[in-house]
Amino acid sequence: MSSATTPPDSDPTQRRRVHNMLKLYYGLNEEGKATEQAESLDPCDINGPHFDPEIYLNKLRKECSLAELMDHESCMVKQIRSLDSDMQTLVYENYNKFISATDTIRKMKNDFKKMEDEMDCLSANMTAITEFSARISGTLQDQHAQITKLSGVHTLLRKLQFLFELPARLNKCLELQAYAQAVSAHRRARCVLQQYSHMPSFRGIQDDCHVIMEQLAQQLRQKFREGGSSAKDLSECVELLLQLDEPAEELCDKFLSHAQSRLEADLQGLEAELKDSTVTDTGGSSVQKSPGSNPVSPSSSAFNPFLSPTAGTDILEFIDRGCNEFVSSLCLVIASYQELFISRPQEGELASKNIPEMANGKLHVFVDTLAARYFSLVERRIQEEKGVGDNSLLVRALDRFHRRLQAISKLLPGSAVPSQGTEIVVRAARERIKQYLSALQTFYHDSLTDVRQALAAPRISVGGASASGGGALVGGATNKDAPPSLPELLTSLSNFILNQLKSVLASVHLFTAKDITFSNKPYFKGEFCSQGVREGLVVSFIKFICQSSRQYCESAGDRGGSTPPALLLLLSRLCLDYETSTISYILTLTDEQFLVQHHTPVTPVTALCAEAREAAQKLLNHYVKVQGLIISQMLRKSVETRDWVNTIEPRNVRAVMKRVVEDTTSIDVQVGLLYEEGVRKAHSSDSSKRTFSVYSSSRQQIRYAPSYTPSAPMDTNLLSNIHKLFSERIDIFSPVEFNKVSVLTGIIKISLKTFLECVRLRTFGRYGLQQIQVDCHYLQMYLWRFVSDENLVHFLLDEIVGSAAHRCLDPSPMEQSVIEVICERG
Repeated sequence: MSSATTPPDSDPTQRRRVHNMLKLYYGLNEEGKATEQAESLDPCDINGPHFDPEIYLNKLRKECSLAELMDHESCMVKQIRSLDSDMQTLVYENYNKFISATDTIRKMKNDFKKMEDEMDCLSANMTAITEFSARISGTLQDQHAQITKLSGVHTLLRKLQFLFELPARLNKCLELQAYAQAVSAHRRARCVLQQYSHMPSFRGIQDDCHVIMEQLAQQLRQKFREGGSSAKDLSECVELLLQLDEPAEELCDKFLSHAQSRLEADLQGLEAELKDSTVTDTGGSSVQKSPGSNPVSPSSSAFNPFLSPTAGTDILEFIDRGCNEFVSSLCLVIASYQELFISRPQEGELASKNIPEMANGKLHVFVDTLAARYFSLVERRIQEEKGVGDNSLLVRALDRFHRRLQAISKLLPGSAVPSQGTEIVVRAARERIKQYLSALQTFYHDSLTDVRQALAAPRISVGGASASGGGALVGGATNKDAPPSLPELLTSLSNFILNQLKSVLASVHLFTAKDITFSNKPYFKGEFCSQGVREGLVVSFIKFICQSSRQYCESAGDRGGSTPPALLLLLSRLCLDYETSTISYILTLTDEQFLVQHHTPVTPVTALCAEAREAAQKLLNHYVKVQGLIISQMLRKSVETRDWVNTIEPRNVRAVMKRVVEDTTSIDVQVGLLYEEGVRKAHSSDSSKRTFSVYSSSRQQIRYAPSYTPSAPMDTNLLSNIHKLFSERIDIFSPVEFNKVSVLTGIIKISLKTFLECVRLRTFGRYGLQQIQVDCHYLQMYLWRFVSDENLVHFLLDEIVGSAAHRCLDPSPMEQSVIEVICERG
């Protein structure tokens, strides 16, 4: 039996196989429980309960050969040996367990025997105790009824003693002002006295107690009316009166009336302070201009809308006083009132009167009435905040106002006071935006006034030309007292407006700061940012700039007639800069700073840019018109005030033509300071020396031929009209482009067209025609370089000379060489 001596844990696989076979043999599952299997009825099943060896052997002999029988025998021998070996292994493995189990069973037998002895002893003791208790109960049974009767009599005597001593005890409590003890004692005896009031002795006690409690109630009412006691004493007073069956509604009215008198005093103090601040604010303050201030800075104006007026008490102090006095007192009244009439448990008869509902309704009416008066005072004080220099005080005051009102919402759920306070904050924010918009508009007008004053300042002329448009500084004057040039004025104006707008946005942004309690309200997260700041402030101000700028283009009888041309030019460039970059920058800054979410329709950037470009175009067109009319006025007067029939032979260019060239040069310098050069058509090499070949070839050969006949003018008119049909049409008042060449072209077109129309209304002599020739040649020598197409100047001057020749009584033109000598000498 070598297998029996093999260590049991030498082969874990073999051990598991053996265990499984044993479990299968004994019919056990994994948990060690017998499995419910159907019994096999086959007598040849060697593992079944109905196994029959004879049948099994006969079956094997019939079905198997000798060799198979030998193999089968060998296999069964091996299995038997293996099972024997496994059985021995199991015995070896569990030997110690078997020994331990045997010891445990032996010990349990000894323990249970001792426990049985103790239980027998306990049972005997309980039997003895029961018998002893029965003997005691039997002995005391006769005296128990007497003891119970005596105890009842003693309790009754104590109650009677309490009733008879009650009037004296109540008087003593009344003297010591121990009102709570008196009410408690009377409540204990009130039912008994009421029940036995038909007995004379109890009736007397009841009457005495009633008189004493009336005195006590009177003292409590007096104490309640005086109101000089603390909140705790007042609460105790109300509670005692309710216990004395005082009407709850009357107590509520008295309590609220007393509280209203104190709150009215707080409101009167606020109103008095409001009147004092109104009287103080009537005196305005002026801002002195510093000697070195910028000419475009609004500080040079007499009134600066961004400076707050001097006041006796700022709004933060006013709100602090209102919160610390009125709102705090109101919260204390609400808390005390609720503790007395609403929150306290209702017992007995009080529970059936539904006092909390009645008291809550009165409290809401009381709070709403006083809060409405307080809100009216706050709104009046907010409306007095006209200065928009420092917005932090107003925002902090509104934040404190809103924050303190939230205490009322916690104390009095369902009250409309907090929502009304929020509406006041919202209205204040809207009004503040309107004030800032008005201040920006005033600032813009003041800045334009400073610009006009700077443009009107005397300037050093350049080359004898007027430099009123800023051209004086082109020569590089270094004098510190010299007025600023147009680019400097434009830069200063644009920077001041942009910086002021940024400052306003920073001030308004305080309404949405994270540490402000009302900033998380839906209005300040949505509508305030989009419709208030973006649309109501920024977009409205940009539109105001465009609209006010267009107003300078009104007719001569209105405001635009006295507008300096340089201001028109500067404003046109300002609006053009807004269209190209400033508007987009401002709106992007606003959207980023206020996290604007476009839930509602807002003005797109393209629409504002289009409006700014339209204003710039209109201003530039008006500038061209105004400058053209100024030069046209000089030319018209020079033509209308001269006798062209009897004039002398020309020796010089007229002074007005020199003035036209000088003014055109000054305008060219002025426009060049703000606008780019522009595109010109290619000039001919002899533009300045060009002669009017039209005069000498087509018209001169026809009009001044030796064979001049009466029919010649008719032919001349016909040829002239045919020539106009094939000439390019000139639109005198067409819109100009945003460059210097287009602006100068428009001005020169207006000037020369006026000159032409004036010439057509006059009659000329020989020397008059020659003077026109000299003047036109002089203009042609200088004006061609200012326009985009020199042929335009040649065509208009050709028309002027041709019209003069047509209106001439003795058309004898001057030689071209003589004209050139006169013009060069002039």
